[in-house]
Amino acid sequence: MKVIILTCLLFASTAWPQHRKVDPRNTYNRIIVLVPLVGSGTAVDPKRPMYAPAARSSPTAAQPGIIAYSFQVSDDGKYALTEFVARDRAAFAGILADKQVKVFNKGSDKKDDIEKELKKYKKDFDLEKFGLVVP
Repeated sequence: MKVIILTCLLFASTAWPQHRKVDPRNTYNRIIVLVPLVGSGTAVDPKRPMYAPAARSSPTAAQPGIIAYSFQVSDDGKYALTEFVARDRAAFAGILADKQVKVFNKGSDKKDDIEKELKKYKKDFDLEKFGLVVP
């Protein structure tokens, strides 16, 4: 009887493995970047972070490499503290090649280093309250 119970427990533990829950703010490829704000501020040309993809013209239009972004405006109003999200890291090639912007890799750069640098531009910046969930 003990053998049957033990066999059933072993089967149950392998048949229904536990899945780790990943915080949705850490899915996909993500970088945090300090970039200038661009755009004139009109409906046709809204203020937005440099490298932010334009809105798709229709639901059937091709999706850009960067699938989402979130940003906060710096205290002086000149920069955007931005998180870009992409399915493939290759979508960040232009940003990573630009030596005039500051780039942090989410997940590999230290939280303290990111906050220390970005607080120079936004005094109350908090990495825990920054970012977005992408389904």
